[in-house]
Amino acid sequence: MAQAQDVKIHQTRILPIDATKLGCLTDKTTNSGMPLEDWDLEPDTTTQDGIDLQLAASNLKESDIPVAFPTETVYGLGADATRSAAVKGIYHAKQRPSDNPLIVHIASLKQLRRLLSTSDSPSDIDPIPQIYHPLIKRFWPGPITIILPVPENSKLAPEVTAGLRTFGARMPRNLLALALIKTADVPVAAPSANASTKPSPTAAEHVRYDLDGRIELIVDGGPCDVGVESTVVDGLSSPPAVLRPGGIGIDLIKTVPGWENTAVGYHDVSMKGDAAPRAPGMKYRHYSPKAPVMLVESTGERQPSIADLARQLGTNGSLGLLHAEQVTLEDAGRSFTVWDMCIGPDTPSVARGLFSALRELDRKDVDAIIVEGIDDGEGDIAAAVMNRLRKAAEVKLEQL
Repeated sequence: MAQAQDVKIHQTRILPIDATKLGCLTDKTTNSGMPLEDWDLEPDTTTQDGIDLQLAASNLKESDIPVAFPTETVYGLGADATRSAAVKGIYHAKQRPSDNPLIVHIASLKQLRRLLSTSDSPSDIDPIPQIYHPLIKRFWPGPITIILPVPENSKLAPEVTAGLRTFGARMPRNLLALALIKTADVPVAAPSANASTKPSPTAAEHVRYDLDGRIELIVDGGPCDVGVESTVVDGLSSPPAVLRPGGIGIDLIKTVPGWENTAVGYHDVSMKGDAAPRAPGMKYRHYSPKAPVMLVESTGERQPSIADLARQLGTNGSLGLLHAEQVTLEDAGRSFTVWDMCIGPDTPSVARGLFSALRELDRKDVDAIIVEGIDDGEGDIAAAVMNRLRKAAEVKLEQL
């Protein structure tokens, strides 16, 4: 099923599109308080941006080759979630294990209700479970994915759910992503647009680096705002649970009515065994650059020297160093090259720059990467950052 990484079977094009030049958007939402119940887009096909949007939407709807596109979290690799051949194209391009479920992206609540409804569904009952209504009002469009039951005779391709009776859905906040899904008029299954196990892409060039020759189109909407994937929540369980930390922290989720007792339902290590993961990112190794990663979570007063850490990693060549602020690691006596990268003074900046920094150090062909951990005890996006780092790290230094 997997194709060789060095074989290019497609000519990959990047389509830069300015979301502000796509045409006229009309919000048709009623006074229900729910966001984007329905809306219209009249595309301006006199501009190159409008023409390219139509091309990408047409490929998304009709082709079995997935299309990469930006969201506020990371770039996604999308296909029509109702066509098996198209969804299989995602797994093929990414070389992704087939038991790893996909998140379905929608452009409106009307589109989601169509997906959840069956011929027997009562017209006066909302197919979106009530537990999610306050969460949707608060956070959609945005970086949060909700777990929903798969209806009988579901329109979803079976490859989307990986054999589960539930699936994840979200409405992205990125205007270009919304316009693409709306124009294609199909629900879009989309994991991150990277080769499996590699750091998630937050720019179009990251996608091309991983998937050049494996896909045809990359919609370029600029860098992603959030930088880590969406938070995945399960409101069908009691109590509700966060299955994957992401762009919305658990403490913020707990402020929503009905979600006050939300539990942590994930671990910062990959799942073992043959069971299908309940959400993406739970089972397999993710977010890993080529070089081995050491994660330093220091709780002591004595800080190690970079030379000490390099010896533990078994390298005396070039070393990548990632940190949030001015790092306190001692560097006396080093006899090797250090690429020192500060990725931000605060947690949102670190989240936004993490995957890009890991990729940059990969391009410098460093022998190993040392990452300074951040405090993730506040229940915010720091939990997502540290979750990704703990999954990427081959060596963890937790106390000095």
